[in-house]
Amino acid sequence: MAVKYVGDLVKEARTGAKLTQDALAKKVKGTSGADIGKIERNELKPSQDQLKAIAKATGVTQKSLLDAPVKAKASSAASSKKTSSAKTSSTAKKTTSSTGSSVKVTAAEKKVLELYRKADADTKKAALALLKGEKSDVTSLIESVLSNKKVMSTVTGLFK
Repeated sequence: MAVKYVGDLVKEARTGAKLTQDALAKKVKGTSGADIGKIERNELKPSQDQLKAIAKATGVTQKSLLDAPVKAKASSAASSKKTSSAKTSSTAKKTTSSTGSSVKVTAAEKKVLELYRKADADTKKAALALLKGEKSDVTSLIESVLSNKKVMSTVTGLFK
C-alpha cells in the first residue's frame, strides 16, 4: 500500500467532512484556501497548531494527522516550527478505514467507535454535533444514550 502523507490525509479529512478548501481555511486561523491546497499537495508543511485545527474542523483524530509522514516541498514562516510526531502509544492499534487508509486507533477511540456504531441515528447526530462543537448542550446526547439499550449495555460494561 502506498504511503499516505499528511497532505493526503488532510484532503481525505476535508472531503469527508464535505468542506471546500476555503471553508476549512476559515476554521484554521491564519490559513487561506490556497494554503490548504498547498498542504494537500504536500507543498507546504503545516504546523502542529494547523493540524490540530484541521482535525477538529474535519472530525478526525489529531493523532492521525500529527503522526502522518510529512513530505513538504516548501516551507513558510507559519509552518517553520518543526512538526514532531508523538510517540506511538502502546495501546494504539492499526486499522484500515473505509477509505482504505491506515490509521492508528487508541483503545479509547475504539470504544467510542463501538458505541457510535451501536447508537441509533438521533444519538449519532447528537454525538457528531457535540464533537464538531456545534452543540454545547450535552443533555440531548445523554438523553439519547440513556434511551438506547444497546449503547447503555456497552457503557455499563465499561464500568464493570
